[in-house]
Amino acid sequence: MSRDLAFLLPELTLMITAALMLIGEMIRMPRLVLAIGLGGLALATWFSLPLLGADATVFGGTYRIDRLAVWSKLILLPATALSLLLARAEVAGRFREGSVYSLMMLVTIGALMLSGSGDVMLLVLGIVITGLGSFALVAYPDDDASTEASMKFLVFGSVAGAVMTYGLTFWYAAAGSTLFSALADISSMPLLAAAGLVALLIGMGYKAALVPFHFWAPDAYQGAPVSVAAYMSVVTKIAAIFALAQALQFLPVQTGWPWAIAAISALTMTYGYLAALVQSNLPRLIAYSSVAQSGYFLLAIMGVGAGTLAIDGLVVFGAAYAAMNIGAFAVILLAGRDMEAIKGLGRRAPMLGVAMVVFLLSLAGIPPLFGFFGKALLFAAALEAGFLWLVVIAILNSVLALAVYLRIVIAMYQPSADDTPPMKSVAASLVIAITVAVTLGLGLLTKLFMG
Repeated sequence: MSRDLAFLLPELTLMITAALMLIGEMIRMPRLVLAIGLGGLALATWFSLPLLGADATVFGGTYRIDRLAVWSKLILLPATALSLLLARAEVAGRFREGSVYSLMMLVTIGALMLSGSGDVMLLVLGIVITGLGSFALVAYPDDDASTEASMKFLVFGSVAGAVMTYGLTFWYAAAGSTLFSALADISSMPLLAAAGLVALLIGMGYKAALVPFHFWAPDAYQGAPVSVAAYMSVVTKIAAIFALAQALQFLPVQTGWPWAIAAISALTMTYGYLAALVQSNLPRLIAYSSVAQSGYFLLAIMGVGAGTLAIDGLVVFGAAYAAMNIGAFAVILLAGRDMEAIKGLGRRAPMLGVAMVVFLLSLAGIPPLFGFFGKALLFAAALEAGFLWLVVIAILNSVLALAVYLRIVIAMYQPSADDTPPMKSVAASLVIAITVAVTLGLGLLTKLFMG
């Protein structure tokens, strides 16, 4: 038990932090809640560093402490801290401000459960914890748009979670265990294996906003606070992708799951960018962009267990995606939510305009930015798994991505009669500075980052 608890120091730290944050919110001290949250996240990140290189399980194999799980902590915990700062810039002084910070922390605990899950039951628990907190965060503004978005999110998430929970019982029937490691023996029962796979793809597809399970995402991102949209687009999405990798690495390839993942990847990338092309609301546009980026993540999923590049691709692209997506949302928070609001932004606020260009070009995969190296590793992982045709589709979609993101860049540098300066916020400016530094710096030092 002491060994297990030592491995779980980051998670235990977050649980204690979340409890203290709830107490701070009960006495209506939001600044204290934020300070506790940031301190707890920093401490949990520090406790995660010694776990690098570990390959173990705790509590009977139900929770994994492996390379993917540890790196998920080192990505998701700083991403949560940046999201808390972004939320401070948006909800400071509003009713139940501390509740936003507390809910983000609780959702992050569920996200870590997902990314380290080694058991069906822990996967279900992670889906429930991340879902309940996310529904409440989307509804926080308490207006018609957020209420409608939250209700759609709730209904879709409840149905998807229920289908996944029921469907995964087929894996239990086939393997005689809820552990993912027991799935290696179910190739002789293809129907049960296929039923469990479909259920897993529905549940994780909803959480990661994969086509055709993405319908909640555009409405939720548009109706939620910008900081909440940034948080959900990164933390819960990366956790779901990593959870998918944790489960599928044990599933025999004879079940055909790599081809199912490849088909969803191609559909997700293409549909996401095509839908983003016609959006004028920026959170909605980035929502569809986020859908497309989920398709890129799947390039590495197919290579999990087939080669050495898949985990590298997931980690590097996960870190790059977290930085550039949160940074883009931070600029939207300061500049405005629609294309008209950012028209002329590059002229009114040159530094803000340059930062947005960095994030958008990194999302498109332009070298030498961090997103380029992440996508290069994803392509290499897919090639290693034998999916050349999918890499070709991904490269073609990268061209389509340029059309999506250049729409924003062109608008930012067009002349505009509106010379209203963007909103000022120290917290949001700090988030932008950090994410620009990561997107530029780690793009040039990717090899050092992986070391």
